[in-house]
Amino acid sequence: MPGIAGIISTKAPAECERLVSCMVDSMRHERFYVSALHFEPQMGVYAGSVAMDGSFAGGQVYFNEERSVALIFSGECFVDAEVGIRLEHNGHKIKTNKADWLLHLYEQEGDQFFKQLNGFFSGILIDQKTGQTVLFNDRYGLARLYVHESEDAIYFASEAKALLRILPKLREFDTEGVAQFLTFGCTLGRRTLFRDVRLLPEASLWSFKRLDCHKARYFNPESWEAQEPLSSQSFITQFEATFKRILPRYIDSESKTGISLTAGLDSRMIMACLPETGKNAICYTYSGQSIDTLDAQLAARVAEACGLEHTILRIRPDFFANFGAHADRTVYVTDGCFGITGAHEIYMSQQARLLSSTRLTGVFGGEVLRGVSTFKPIGLSPQLVTREMLASMKLSAEQFSGRQGHPVTSAAFQEIPWNLFGAMAACRSHLNLRSPYLDNDLVALAYRAPLTMRRSPLPALHVVRNNSRALSDISTDMGHLGNASGLSARWGRIFSRLTFKFDYINNEGLPHWLGSVDPLFRRFGFRVGILGLHKYLHYRSWFRREFADYVKSAVSDARTRGSSFWNSAFLGRMARDHIEGRKNYLSEINAVLTLEAVERLLFRELPFNLEKNDLPKIVSSVSNATSKVKHCGTTK
Repeated sequence: MPGIAGIISTKAPAECERLVSCMVDSMRHERFYVSALHFEPQMGVYAGSVAMDGSFAGGQVYFNEERSVALIFSGECFVDAEVGIRLEHNGHKIKTNKADWLLHLYEQEGDQFFKQLNGFFSGILIDQKTGQTVLFNDRYGLARLYVHESEDAIYFASEAKALLRILPKLREFDTEGVAQFLTFGCTLGRRTLFRDVRLLPEASLWSFKRLDCHKARYFNPESWEAQEPLSSQSFITQFEATFKRILPRYIDSESKTGISLTAGLDSRMIMACLPETGKNAICYTYSGQSIDTLDAQLAARVAEACGLEHTILRIRPDFFANFGAHADRTVYVTDGCFGITGAHEIYMSQQARLLSSTRLTGVFGGEVLRGVSTFKPIGLSPQLVTREMLASMKLSAEQFSGRQGHPVTSAAFQEIPWNLFGAMAACRSHLNLRSPYLDNDLVALAYRAPLTMRRSPLPALHVVRNNSRALSDISTDMGHLGNASGLSARWGRIFSRLTFKFDYINNEGLPHWLGSVDPLFRRFGFRVGILGLHKYLHYRSWFRREFADYVKSAVSDARTRGSSFWNSAFLGRMARDHIEGRKNYLSEINAVLTLEAVERLLFRELPFNLEKNDLPKIVSSVSNATSKVKHCGTTK
């Protein structure tokens, strides 16, 4: 995944340069990545970047005219029109699709610069004039930075493997992090899966003069929480105006934008308000091998109504033939944040990239605007783990269950950056992911929703109806979008919800007691058309059939290795019971094989990347020194 990496240290420059070169090398997973290095030995700063060629951050390293300030950056920022006007008034010509204007904004705004950034990003800014280095990230913490602090250095990287690559002592699991992962499917707060590796807090502003570090934050969600709520009508009116104002930021692109289109409300709002700059966009929808989901069927109608091209991207036979490789790549690229049941994400993103390198999506709208949440304990069988690990998992659940907070804060600053990060990381390994639903202006407004609007679809419905009558006449995957209230409309909503529930049961939610009649349930469900309408991913049944050999082999390897986490006697029984249809152990299999892949790929088998001679060339820049990219190695 594109990102940054570096060391701030008083150690010998040659050693730091060599290690940073290795860190950057470990993050170059694709041939369309470009890399750069920049060293400031007199300030003790050594950093590098990996970006997609031609992307917002693809022209690294960025310097001001005097070359006294350098910026190494990852991600995208969406400039407000007023900011652009101020910069142009001062003689700066900006291209919103390139990151070099950020330096002009920094020189103009000083420390206020960071508060104006809007997007998913991380960066390091090196100012020779002040002698200060600033490490920063976005206000939600979505562009992760993994950090390890020692007596003589601070190491940071967008991917944990970059730290593990050069610091073998970190190649061990953090027990509390694993307990959180097994409880919730992710780690919480600053915790990671790796010993002595933490996450940079969201909205961080870590300022360095050598190793003298001042840790601050440039934003706290409490300032948004303190806003006065609006009336229902005022909120709906302001929501529409804000959404239409910010959407062009996410459409603006030098190349054709790809819109990941579903049948849901949030992508429908994007289509209803599509600005002129989006009229040449291409739409696509992920779907299964042959049966088209409601997403695919209805998205095609939406695209047609907007006069746009629509493509269905499918799971194909090669995915099944090479599942082990897809699973390993997913775990490796995401540092274990996305498990083997996410192996499809990079696979589908590879197809999407052939259409466009930018993916505009409606994800996060439900969480931020309507309180939709999947963040809860995943309920693994207590027999899966040792008594010690089970006690740690219970403690993790108890510690988190008592937390209360504003629902928008919980969504934007916890659920999305913790629980949904893995899917984002997999997608962003191939695509520039954009969502207007985490735009600063829109999230700030979401805090002002009155209680009656916090879980209501009315603001979204109003936007669609007000801006496209044709799109409001096309139902969503959960029923009719228009004003219809008759018997047929009510039956449509009931049918959609029932079929969604049946699809959930057919996939991850099958109770153990239904295992014996599962074949009949599936045969009947597909025949009468109540299965396959909502979900195209069938890992539960794939683990029983197409991937059965993979599951048996991988679980057998886990038993042989003898991890301190697992109840070895249960593992073999788990695989047999799932494959033979007696129980549904989808979540347990995913947890075991994901952590086993982390241990194998990130602890024992580093490096795991493309061949050296297939990788793009690193561009290196050094102030007041010369440098060569040296052989990779490790340090004790």
